[in-house]
Amino acid sequence: MDFLSNFLMDFVKQLQSPTLSFLLGGMVLAALGSQLQIPESICKIIIFMLLAKIGLTGGMAIRNSNLTEMVLPVAFSILLGILIVFIARYTLAKLPKVKTVDAIATGGLFGAVSGSTMAAALALLDEQKVAYEAWAGALYPFMDIPALVTAIVIANIYLNKKKLAATAESSLEESLSKQSVAAGEYSDPQNYPSTRQQYLRLKQRPENARVKIWPIVQESLQGPALSAMLLGIALGLFARPESVYENFYNPLFRGLLSILMLVMGMEAWSRIGELRKVAQWYVVYSVVAPIVHGLMAFGLGMIAHYTTGFSMGGVVVLAVIAASSSDISGPPTLRAGIPSANPSAYIGSSTAIGTPIAIGVCIPLFFGLAQAIGGI
Repeated sequence: MDFLSNFLMDFVKQLQSPTLSFLLGGMVLAALGSQLQIPESICKIIIFMLLAKIGLTGGMAIRNSNLTEMVLPVAFSILLGILIVFIARYTLAKLPKVKTVDAIATGGLFGAVSGSTMAAALALLDEQKVAYEAWAGALYPFMDIPALVTAIVIANIYLNKKKLAATAESSLEESLSKQSVAAGEYSDPQNYPSTRQQYLRLKQRPENARVKIWPIVQESLQGPALSAMLLGIALGLFARPESVYENFYNPLFRGLLSILMLVMGMEAWSRIGELRKVAQWYVVYSVVAPIVHGLMAFGLGMIAHYTTGFSMGGVVVLAVIAASSSDISGPPTLRAGIPSANPSAYIGSSTAIGTPIAIGVCIPLFFGLAQAIGGI
């Protein structure tokens, strides 16, 4: 009962917080047909500053921390990023009217991380004066990159197998229709190529070559979100950015986050219309998946808490980034890596429903769980 009351109180606080209230405000403005526009160039600057700040925080913390403490949370982050994609592949992809390649892309986006959602969670923990490892934000790329790489690889393997099967079937039909002619080219009919032999020949064709991993990783690293994050981590590690951090990045963090939430709210509403064009199961997935993914991460975080002393605040951060879905770096990476997937499905699922659920439900849920356990 205490957990439920704490959850409801935290949920109301989240509704009143700048993070979620600006997100909902953006959705209301878009629903009312407001012509308010924030230039894309300004949004890019805001995203850079938010992620650079998180990266700087993580880099400075890593510089002053024991790296062995990070091993288990990092390993769990990688595992979660990969596992979330496979869950979508074998759950969402099996539902009616859901295309497999769209389901895989959706899993990749939900396995990747939302920098804005993570920033909202960190802001809440700071407001509540809850201690957490300053390097917790640096777990972002360890979950984000494996998820995107896994999704693109699995999707391309699936598409190649599908193409191979279709080509083999077409070739078999053609060979059967011309069998009387083709058989005359062989002195012994037993030497005529079998279906298995034709399949193996098709499989050896260049278009069925294995998907290359490094270009996908490189594209993810070169994306605007991870570039800003990794730059901040590097500067925090190898430079002394404390003065500019305290006087510029840290004071502006919450104000810039509120503007980004307003933009995301307007974007979320516009994507709802696109989501209606695809299977309704995406709506169900977008509501359930963030909670399930976050609970998985919370459980793994508790293992790290009891074995390595990972803080409860850090457990909340791990759960929230697992519950989040990428809204910055993920979409362009998946557009390039899985061009045949429908953006209305995976971007609509993430932006229109996944992000509001992650911010409005999952952050207070996992914060309340940590309070119920008694660690904060």
